[in-house]
Amino acid sequence: MHYSPTREEVFEAARAAISIFTSHGFSCCIVGGLGCTLFGNGRTPNDVDLVVLNTICDQESLKYILTDHPGSRFYSVPAKTIGATYRVLWYRVSEYYRYRSCKVDILQPGIMNIPSIPSEHIISIDGLPVMPLIPLIILKLQAWEDHRDATKSYLNSKQHTDAADLARLLPIAIRRGDNVRRESWLPQTFVEAARRRLKRYLGHFPAQAQEWKQIGLTVEAGHFAPEQRTRRGPETGLEIAFDKLRL
Repeated sequence: MHYSPTREEVFEAARAAISIFTSHGFSCCIVGGLGCTLFGNGRTPNDVDLVVLNTICDQESLKYILTDHPGSRFYSVPAKTIGATYRVLWYRVSEYYRYRSCKVDILQPGIMNIPSIPSEHIISIDGLPVMPLIPLIILKLQAWEDHRDATKSYLNSKQHTDAADLARLLPIAIRRGDNVRRESWLPQTFVEAARRRLKRYLGHFPAQAQEWKQIGLTVEAGHFAPEQRTRRGPETGLEIAFDKLRL
């Protein structure tokens, strides 16, 4: 039975995971849909995406830390993908109904091109650590491109949610005065990849060019990239990662 957690339940799952990781001395920050929500995006996120920063543990070990914690409501199940060895992490939001659960994705720098975030740049909103808005927007732009290129329909359809999120996040970043140039800690390769993706994105949404310019990402007028659909095999490249994360 599919269950969509409420906004409050998603926040509860995030706080529980952060509390356990903090007790082990790990720094972490929220990304993905919940990160966008914390900055003011009105869409209710479906799950928690959490980046754990200062640890040598791998993802599966980090999941075990959550499920093994005394009194924990976290549990994991084998992935449904044939041949997969990873486990899918959930947080039980009800003591009595297991199906009432919230999915939690545990990430680390380098996965899905997530940059390593210096602890002094992590932002606290409502008592929760969150990735700064500029890299959050850049990762959302990456998600748009990856979903647009996906061959699986459930992933491909997510491009529209990504575009809607970006349309709401850009004005928020402008009001906050956020700008790529102020995030000098970001790897240059990360920023340049965003500029490349932006050419393609603005080929579909040229009216947003000025907003992107105001946050420090520009593409010269007339240089928006025409649409070039890249078809990938059903079990290759980033689609495997998206099967794991279901972003």
